[in-house]
Amino acid sequence: MTTSPSWTVGNLTIHRIDEIALPRPTGAWLLPAATPELVAENAWLQPHFADNDGTLNLNSHTFAVTIDGLRVLVDTGIGNGKTRANPAWDNLDTDYLQRLDAAGYSPESIDLVVLTHLHTDHVGWNTQRHNDKWLPTFPNARYLTSRTEWEFWADYEMDEPRQQMFDDSIHPINDAGLLDILNVPDSGLDVTPGLRLFPTPGHTPGHLAVQLGDAALITGDCIHHPVQFADPTIGSCVDIDPRRAETSRRALLESLTGTRTLLLGTHFPPPTTGFVVGDEGSYRLVSA
Repeated sequence: MTTSPSWTVGNLTIHRIDEIALPRPTGAWLLPAATPELVAENAWLQPHFADNDGTLNLNSHTFAVTIDGLRVLVDTGIGNGKTRANPAWDNLDTDYLQRLDAAGYSPESIDLVVLTHLHTDHVGWNTQRHNDKWLPTFPNARYLTSRTEWEFWADYEMDEPRQQMFDDSIHPINDAGLLDILNVPDSGLDVTPGLRLFPTPGHTPGHLAVQLGDAALITGDCIHHPVQFADPTIGSCVDIDPRRAETSRRALLESLTGTRTLLLGTHFPPPTTGFVVGDEGSYRLVSA
């Protein structure tokens, strides 16, 4: 097992906890407007973020950090042993928890789990199977989501795969009394000094980005891949509200342009992080 990558920003050390590299066809499915021709026009995407043939590279990972004495995990990935409609996610058997532990974050030590949104590949390690039950993986943590997100899905007519995800990964933490549903205003919410949540709606109605300290930010799925810097109109095929998602994405990129805020992409392959710079009417990610 390799050592988890980490970045030091001020007095914070942010660890990337890898789960899996997503299959090569994922990019074309997820971001259909990101054609090989468009990718080729942005040479800075190669070799890390895209291959020479224009295939986008994406990963599933989470981030762990200690803030104000609290041990925080941002998103929980896909999870092991769960029945999923997506073959790439179905009944995984990864060493994610061992990687988390090797980074110094045993499941029992986690104080807060921030869920940027309630999609299958962001909530999977919320729970583990014990005998015939799904129980919280982080039994001493408070799991955080936004009220807008929670209420949207509560009224949503779910298909069977999504209902399965809620049954094995969301309802058990709520039933255990570990889920905190937060009112997050447009201006953002300070959970604790150095940990701020702010709305970036569109991918889902209650999607959150996560600011760490004064100079780091985790995107969640507001931005899936750096190709969306080059063309922010590129949306995800699973965006609930594509226009609003684009608005959130543009606003986030514009707010970070030219700053020394380290942006950490939830699905960006290595090197995963960088700084946002302007690039002839669009944007570019410069590696940290």
